[in-house]
Amino acid sequence: MWEKIPVIDAHCHTYPEKIAEKAAHGTDAFYGTVAAHRGTPEELLSLDERIDLFLVESVATTPKQVRSINEFLAATAASSPRLRALGALHPDSPDQEGDFQHLLELGLLGVKLHPDIQRFAVDDPRCLTIYELCGKAGVPVLLHTGDKRYDFSNPNRLLPVLRAYPHVTFIGAHFGGYSVWEDAVPLLAGTPNLYVDLCSSMEWITPEQTRSYIRAYGADRVMFGTDYPMWDPETCLNDVLALGLPREELELILHQNARRLFHLMEEV
Repeated sequence: MWEKIPVIDAHCHTYPEKIAEKAAHGTDAFYGTVAAHRGTPEELLSLDERIDLFLVESVATTPKQVRSINEFLAATAASSPRLRALGALHPDSPDQEGDFQHLLELGLLGVKLHPDIQRFAVDDPRCLTIYELCGKAGVPVLLHTGDKRYDFSNPNRLLPVLRAYPHVTFIGAHFGGYSVWEDAVPLLAGTPNLYVDLCSSMEWITPEQTRSYIRAYGADRVMFGTDYPMWDPETCLNDVLALGLPREELELILHQNARRLFHLMEEV
């Protein structure tokens, strides 16, 4: 029987209705997947009532998309008490400081970057202003990390950034290394300014691997996420519950870490 634990999905993507299908198909084409859902905020809220709060985000593929995406995300977050949002930035923006200030004024809780889709390396000098701004403001940076097909966000590039910016809190999506987990986990585990989420991982790794990665990073460094609309939130949550983790670890992963990191202590 489900014994209620608050749940925060710390990694979702949402899009405006008119472009949702196109955006989801674009992600499918990039990863060779078939999205479980369409990707609208309304659909997300209808899917699993056990999830108390969703942190939504999107990726700016060009600099001129940044502010309009962030305005959409802020409006989305304001539309429901079950939604909050992270903002987008782009390293090629001519006004990174202005974009960042706009993001803060909109009340967005962090910054999402996807080096592989945005086509920059995480240690590229173009990104340094973003990290510096986030560090000064105490804003977490959620990075897509890892892809064996590319060398934009793999652990060999991420680790020097973590060391160069110890005052910045980074979140390495997909256990710190999508499709390169066996390289990422031993290299990155124990880095004091790194958290990870577990989305888009359990579909390829075994439950035994999942448990070992959680223990390597520490349950106090791992957050639940679904990567909606790529995967189904109900299925993702059931998969985590089926791991047989102690309740204290589930509490950390399912809500306490995200509460602490994004200052959501009164939200759920």
